[in-house]
Amino acid sequence: MEVFMDKTTPDHIGRTQAPEGSIPDEVSIRIIRSSRRTLSLQVRRGGEVIVRAPLHASLKEINAFIQKNRSWLAKHLAAVQKEKEEEDQHPVQPLTMEEIRSLADEAMRVLPARVSHFAPLVGVTYGRITIRNQKTRWGSCSSKGNLNFNCLLMLAPAAVQDYVVVHELCHRKEMNHSPRFWAEVERIIPEYKTYEKWLKTEGKHLMRRMTG
Repeated sequence: MEVFMDKTTPDHIGRTQAPEGSIPDEVSIRIIRSSRRTLSLQVRRGGEVIVRAPLHASLKEINAFIQKNRSWLAKHLAAVQKEKEEEDQHPVQPLTMEEIRSLADEAMRVLPARVSHFAPLVGVTYGRITIRNQKTRWGSCSSKGNLNFNCLLMLAPAAVQDYVVVHELCHRKEMNHSPRFWAEVERIIPEYKTYEKWLKTEGKHLMRRMTG
């Protein structure tokens, strides 16, 4: 396993001992230093491991942190590998820019009406509605009540579209995913777990069409 320092830092890093567990030797770790106070780990979609570290953290401390979290690393790297294998088994056709624009236009015709329908049921108001061609998120709600939705929702069942709309509107009451938030979602859409599962299983294939 090789460790690479972020280019913005002057440190030189050589090879480091791979953490024990099911972690291949060819996995690379990039260290990004900043003014943060704690160490953290991140596994990206491509399998790259990111260690975010304080400016003063020594390589010994960083390696010890990696060793301590080797089980976590092995688990998440295995998940990335499994996802890659699934993607290889289910190739997708990337969307063209023309198709993306068409989906965005359709979303702008459809989703504002659904927001207008559900907002009184949730008991909230909202601000601006924006349609985006996002690669990782289906929707979002800002603290000011502005709503963003992914144009890919137009490729999902109408019931899933409604769930995402309600999900974001409920954030007008709870800007978190606490039990109170989910209780509010369930009040409007009792079967929301079915649609949440659809987004995690089928929806990920739609997202891949955006990433190309």
